[in-house]
Amino acid sequence: MTAKIAPWAPTAVAAIAGVLGATDDGLTGREIDDLLAAVNVPPVEGSSKRDRLTQSLLARQARDQAANCVVAFIREAMAPVRYAQRPAVFSRRRDDLNEVLVHLGLRVTEAGQVARGPVAATLSEAARHASSLRAELRRRETHPEVLRYCTEEILAKNAFHASLEAVKSVADRLRAMTGEQLDGARLVDAVLMPGSGIARVAVNTGSTPTELDEQKGLANLVKGLFSMFRNPAAHDPRLHRPVGDAELLELLTTLSMVHRRLDHARIRR
Repeated sequence: MTAKIAPWAPTAVAAIAGVLGATDDGLTGREIDDLLAAVNVPPVEGSSKRDRLTQSLLARQARDQAANCVVAFIREAMAPVRYAQRPAVFSRRRDDLNEVLVHLGLRVTEAGQVARGPVAATLSEAARHASSLRAELRRRETHPEVLRYCTEEILAKNAFHASLEAVKSVADRLRAMTGEQLDGARLVDAVLMPGSGIARVAVNTGSTPTELDEQKGLANLVKGLFSMFRNPAAHDPRLHRPVGDAELLELLTTLSMVHRRLDHARIRR
């Protein structure tokens, strides 16, 4: 006989439902209904699929005076066989669930089971204990342009290719901002380096030596990132250029800063 699990706080159940019933990439309404039936949880009406899932699980939890129904739903929803053709979806949902479950001292394993784990009291602890690179990137408020280029590689836990794709985001954005078709250092010199006048993509007015130094510093930083991460990665095998999570985090944070400067840049056509 399965031991009773003490009821979870409604906020925790709602957070779990928020992950599994997310509007864009969560379970569909039909999938939620099928999974509720599979774990013998009667459906309850709600204003959205995540609200319906929350209310259904809370109602069954209140009836049972136990959270077993919630755990059963997570296990059923995270059964690896459901993700045989979508491993990135499994990885993303597992990471997001673990950010919530770590506050309860639980985690979803690679086998889709709910197991004991470390307990976190703060969001930063949750990100660390959940072992989720995406959680830490969200905590750092990483620029969306960076994530747009490398999220799939992060979900696949491929730090090498994530670093390569993330660096490409800056060159691609500079081309989109200016219509320029150059690449690498030539692109940076053409649009970011002030030269004899104001840069085509200017992060300040360029009216003082300090501002010119700032503009040149940004241009040299971008060229340095290209030289350090993109150019070698494009030519050397991944075997000879290992990239760890810590290095990837530092790179994505730096690229995020570059994109934020570009957010407020003035463009000279």
